Amino acid sequence: MIKKITFFLVLLLSTIGFSQKLSTTLMGSNKIVCNTYVGFDTLGDFYFIKDNVFYKKSKSQLWQYKNVALGKISSVDIINPLQIVLFYEQFNTVLLLDNQLNEIQKINFSSINNSTVISNTGLSARNQLWFYNSINQKIGLFDYKKIAFTEFPIPFQGTIKNTQSDYNNFYWIDDLNHFYSIDIFGKTNLHCTVPAYDKIQIIDNERILFSVNHKLYLLNYAKKSIIEIEIVENSFQSFYYKDQNLAIFTDQQIKNYKIKLP
Repeated sequence: MIKKITFFLVLLLSTIGFSQKLSTTLMGSNKIVCNTYVGFDTLGDFYFIKDNVFYKKSKSQLWQYKNVALGKISSVDIINPLQIVLFYEQFNTVLLLDNQLNEIQKINFSSINNSTVISNTGLSARNQLWFYNSINQKIGLFDYKKIAFTEFPIPFQGTIKNTQSDYNNFYWIDDLNHFYSIDIFGKTNLHCTVPAYDKIQIIDNERILFSVNHKLYLLNYAKKSIIEIEIVENSFQSFYYKDQNLAIFTDQQIKNYKIKLP
């Protein structure tokens, strides 16, 4: 059963008025030319897509992975840099890559089960992938070692706008901006309603980073607060947060900030 948490967002927004600001420290920048900035790992290596080629860049090396036969890269999951997930929605296929972007495993869901069409996926724990099956609108786990599916019995209602996952949870925001999560045991929660946004990154069950009109905010629904994050950029294309580090991707560079999220 979905646990509903009442969250009067309109009242909250009118009360705080986005007046608070969360300070940051600018640590440096990296030059980059790409179509999509994916993010960075704990070693400081960063990942991006240019002309449908997936890249990893360190201070001294550049790796790349290209698979023309599978079409456009739909999404990338770098939660584990030793096991990167590339998703090609057009061909219902996931590729697992190692830390040098060598292919570890190719998973074609259509060849495994023709009633499974994946539209969202991400890495979970215990040799599993999260997936959303657009055929029956169910979320589940796929064990890529045993080649076995586990679908959770509660079907999803509505349309998914954004998804994100970690080892233990799959998060999503629907077309009404409701923020949900489901854990590896199938427990589903409705957390709150998210304000209108341009870009978004779900940090955990309580915190979300989102941008509106080139301003960046932290939503903490447990504390019922929305705080603007102080950055120098007047415009940016995307952002990525991990372990108190924030990257802002502008036209041709990445600005790196140190930040402590409350």
